Amino acid sequence: MSAANGARSSHRYLNRELSWLDFNHRVLALARDEDLPLLERIKFVAIHASNLDEFFQVRVPTVLDSIDAGIRRAGPDGLTPRAQLKGIRAAAAEQLQEASSLFEEELRPALAAEGIAFVEPDDLDDTSRAWVADLFREQVFPVLTPLAVDPAHPFPYISDLSLSLAVFVEHSRSGPSFARVKVPPILPRFLALPDCQRFITLESVISGHLDKLFPGVKLLSHSTFRVTRDADLDIDDTETDDLLKHLELELRQRRFGGAVRLEAAPDLSSDALEMLTRELKLTHDDVYTSRGLLGLTDLFELYDIDRDDLKTPPHNPRTPLPLRASTDAAALLASGTGRGRGAPQEPDTGVDFFEVLKRQDVLVHLPYESFNTSLDAFIRQAADDPDVLAIKMTMYRTSERTRLVDSLIRAAERGKQVVVVVELKARFDEHANIEWARILERAGVHVAYGVVGLKTHCKLAMVVRRESLGIAHYCFIGTGNFNADTARIYEDLGLLTRDEDFAADVAGLFNSLTGYSRKTDYRKLAVAPHSLGQSLVKHIAAEAAEPDGHIFMKMNAIVDNEVIDALYEASQAGCRIDLVVRGICCLIPGIEGVSENISVRSIVGRFLEHSRVYRFGNAARGYTILLGSADAMPRNLRYRVEALAPVESTAIAAELAELTDMYLDEGITRWELGSDGEWTQHRGTDLHEVLLARHAERRA
Repeated sequence: MSAANGARSSHRYLNRELSWLDFNHRVLALARDEDLPLLERIKFVAIHASNLDEFFQVRVPTVLDSIDAGIRRAGPDGLTPRAQLKGIRAAAAEQLQEASSLFEEELRPALAAEGIAFVEPDDLDDTSRAWVADLFREQVFPVLTPLAVDPAHPFPYISDLSLSLAVFVEHSRSGPSFARVKVPPILPRFLALPDCQRFITLESVISGHLDKLFPGVKLLSHSTFRVTRDADLDIDDTETDDLLKHLELELRQRRFGGAVRLEAAPDLSSDALEMLTRELKLTHDDVYTSRGLLGLTDLFELYDIDRDDLKTPPHNPRTPLPLRASTDAAALLASGTGRGRGAPQEPDTGVDFFEVLKRQDVLVHLPYESFNTSLDAFIRQAADDPDVLAIKMTMYRTSERTRLVDSLIRAAERGKQVVVVVELKARFDEHANIEWARILERAGVHVAYGVVGLKTHCKLAMVVRRESLGIAHYCFIGTGNFNADTARIYEDLGLLTRDEDFAADVAGLFNSLTGYSRKTDYRKLAVAPHSLGQSLVKHIAAEAAEPDGHIFMKMNAIVDNEVIDALYEASQAGCRIDLVVRGICCLIPGIEGVSENISVRSIVGRFLEHSRVYRFGNAARGYTILLGSADAMPRNLRYRVEALAPVESTAIAAELAELTDMYLDEGITRWELGSDGEWTQHRGTDLHEVLLARHAERRA
């Protein structure tokens, strides 16, 4: 990304924010991939835009706060906050222009060629124009509120991520008058005409009928703009007696965060631009001009068009092999009925989870294998089993409608001890988690909010069962959330086990989350903030001491300097290190004398690579494999409750070794990071398609 080049880093570390922007650029590259179906390319434009919105809502305010605090010292990456902001603005502006040009010049004409055309009011024939006029009068006009700006009307509050029209009218002899018209988000952004092949944007409909909003005055000009605000929450749960009520108050305040970005159409007048920047307390450096549609996040709406021929066929998740009750289970899966966006709802296979787990541990690989017939079905069986005494689990993000929550409620109603640790501070899921907490509490579930000062990010569940030989514990640890929706698009791993030492650790961790226990010694789990970071560093050092050392680490991000420095030392000792990093990577590979034995690659594609796997060793000596929810980031290692678990099943370790080797295949499509901090794409076989085919073969 040339615009962000220059002082990107020190000689040892890349800048976190610029590295994240590089990741989002890799997402945008998928929208350029002509091998993908057209609506899939549109979806990746929307994902890129949504990612960038969140980046400005959360990460940019952090940099601005550092500047406002007068911090001039460069970070470990060699960049001061002002230098970071300069690089961010350049890279973000370049990406916005690239995304806009891609949609306007390539994807929009391609949609038209497929019979999906965007039209403007002036392009309509009389019949269509009359239909749009009726639509405006009946559905749009009633929800519009034009807000004037004059001595009697102060500048209105403009909400986060809202699309607006800046309108100038000739209202009096004093000169042009300004009014803001919000494009109502309660209505679809893209409105289908009766032929269902032509679409008109909501802002175009409003613009074409401004005379109905401002009757009796002369319209001088109008243009679109969009505002992004600081949406991060600064919550100190050590200073509140009731975290839930305090968080609700903070959420009400979130929408009043300061503006951090103004997106503007090129025809926005200089008078409007001056007024907006002044009133929003922005500079001209905070203005991003785009000649196409503003708010490309709304392109998600187009993906919902009923054109399966322009989408990747939906995949059918398989039940993990050990959880298939019979050879007919695969046929049962294929007969599942659809529910929500064409996703089949897999039926239960009728397997007895407790009997299976008495014999073996079970690995679940999402989204290739089914959440509904693995973890969801496990909790359902536990809720209905009269011998189950207790169910405990963590909840970071979950879907809006979930059978898993219904199972927890049913279990509580049947007198079982049900404990759920809800992380109220999961960013942008706070409202949903507050609602789930209240629903669960009303049903008799014991709800806790974790440890003061720490986010609970670990993905754990435990079922306590009375059996003939005594009390047994069945546990789950995963890399992703207990979320049936994301389980179909996020690549994640989960481990079900009956191991008693593992269960003792999980029980102790739950006691820390719900009570006053300050347990720090665990038999098998590496737990943050106590030991996880030190454990990773020790594993790295131990493997570096081997003459044939090999370290494989797959994660979402690597930022932590202690882990990076440990990997640099291992590289200097001759250890081979392969990193698969989806997003942020602050480590620089290939530096002579520092990291020449380190390679970094990124897989970005159909599924979001979300699992975290840490592998040490090789086929000859054997492997130590850890999986869990923690990335190599300071927040994960020091400011969250996280857990990594060793994989001790020989069969599962072998399966994971084979899987992780597939990520290192030189024949797959991947991005590779160079010693100059630049990412280079290498085209080949799509790994996600390979894994889909692999699981289909296993089903057969």
